[in-house]
Amino acid sequence: MPAEGASESEAIAELAKRRGFFFGAAGAYGGVGGFYTYGPQGASLKRNVEDAWRERFAVQEGNLEIDGPTVMPEPVFEASGHLDGFDDMLVECPECGESHRADHLIEDSTGIEEAESLPIPEVEELIAEHDLACPNCGAPLAGEPVEEFNLMFDTTIGPGSSTPGYLRPETAQGIFVEFPRLKEYARNRLPFGVTQIGRAYRNEISPRKSLVRTREFTQAELEQFIDPERDEPDLSTVADREVELYPASEQVDDDGKILQTTIGEAVEAGVIGSAWVGYFLGVADEWYESVGVDMDRFRFRQHLSGERAHYAADCWDAEAEVDGDWIEIAGFAYRGDYDLSKHAEHANDDFTVFQQYDEPKVVERAVVDPDMSVLGPEFGGAAAGVADALQELAERDPEAFDGEEVTVEVGDSEYSVPTAVADFRIEEQTESGKHVTPHVVEPSFGVDRTVYTLVAHAMREDEVDGETRTYLDLSPTVAPTDVGVFPLVSNVDDLTDRARELASQLRNAGFTVVYDDSGSIGRRYRRQDEVGTPFCVTVDRDGLEGDGPESVTVRERDSAAQARVPVDALVAVLVDLRAGTRAFDDVLDEYDRVATEA
Repeated sequence: MPAEGASESEAIAELAKRRGFFFGAAGAYGGVGGFYTYGPQGASLKRNVEDAWRERFAVQEGNLEIDGPTVMPEPVFEASGHLDGFDDMLVECPECGESHRADHLIEDSTGIEEAESLPIPEVEELIAEHDLACPNCGAPLAGEPVEEFNLMFDTTIGPGSSTPGYLRPETAQGIFVEFPRLKEYARNRLPFGVTQIGRAYRNEISPRKSLVRTREFTQAELEQFIDPERDEPDLSTVADREVELYPASEQVDDDGKILQTTIGEAVEAGVIGSAWVGYFLGVADEWYESVGVDMDRFRFRQHLSGERAHYAADCWDAEAEVDGDWIEIAGFAYRGDYDLSKHAEHANDDFTVFQQYDEPKVVERAVVDPDMSVLGPEFGGAAAGVADALQELAERDPEAFDGEEVTVEVGDSEYSVPTAVADFRIEEQTESGKHVTPHVVEPSFGVDRTVYTLVAHAMREDEVDGETRTYLDLSPTVAPTDVGVFPLVSNVDDLTDRARELASQLRNAGFTVVYDDSGSIGRRYRRQDEVGTPFCVTVDRDGLEGDGPESVTVRERDSAAQARVPVDALVAVLVDLRAGTRAFDDVLDEYDRVATEA
């Protein structure tokens, strides 16, 4: 909850910079747009989000994980389509020369949503119709051309410029290009998934909204390889999960609305066209709730046809509301066989998986056995290509061999071959299996946007002991620090020594711990509340010198309630609290409640 008069975004930025979550990079040199540094709190929060994602989408799903390079050679992106189809719409101010994303200008200044899906001529018309001006200097932009701008950062690999390369715009291509080897690690059995968490780069025209749109960011992606004719997910595990969906049909309807339904119902009704996409929407919905996203400010929105990526047959975004805007924090795309087929065309390797039949099958196959003693003298160096083209044509269109001659294309040339020379025939063959080009289902998560959302959704303000308190209601799963450890009084040696010993013991038990003996105990609590530390342990005189076993107070962040817990039970209690297997109310029921400064 932001302070009075401040927007949620301003409150996030102020807290993030002051408490070391994230801030603009290279500030000593004036900064550079679209690049951020994570401070100590933010780096820990981000790492915990990545670990939580890895646990759910890699470990629990039984998937592989790789870590590929962030720079790849140009042919990779020629094959993937990124060189020709990875563009945003740019309009340049005629006065100050500042570049802007044209679709963002329209969305910010009009009631139009998803302007990214509109064609360039319509975008130019809207700029003129609404008299849009440059946000930097106020000059009118009507009549200025809107151009496509490729978002990839280019570089060279090695000395000189003989080997062009690009910083990857997504981690996915690093998985696709290694598929011929990865399928071996998966024992050539579909379905299987490969995950990757790493940096990606996009030369955004106008970075904005802090971590929401940057030029360097972290993705957590899963590429699920499936046989579309045989493989189905276990939808029963998420079928009853209630979700909010915003299908494309509702977005274009004047009376369109959010659908409240279950994953199972949405897949059965065809609202979600793929059971695999439905499965991952359900898993993601559960995961987002587990890490602390406010599910009252969360939905899945289907892409309109004009905004889908060039590779996607269907795509849904996970969106979170922050400061009145819905921001994309993940995408779920059915990519079909686009990626592997494209790399198979351009690369020199096998991007298929051999699927063994349960029993061998006898099938009829169209084959040719061209007389090379005729093709060689007739076509010279093109003879082998002609023979391959004849076989491809026989498999694709057997009726093409009904006449006296058959014509094939090799490169830019056509070659006519007498049908008798081609020796076309239908044969019965026994097959033990077939080669399948897998389809791909891709859940792709923006780690930075998830971090931003978690901070936004966790901001709270209440009153404790008559004073206003601000705190982050972060899930213990992702909170930057697990436990704060304090001596009640900072200048008493036996208290500080024992507190330091306990801090060390908790670190050895696997907790991230901050030790603090600076200022009053109330101030120390407030500092930890503000960065989301869920529990604080305080060493006091009563715990050291009481009649019973040595004890400490354990304070829970959200309620500010405290319980006196024996030191011997401390690790077990904190383990249960962090894992969520024990509620703090249970601790209060089991141990003595402590009435002290909160």
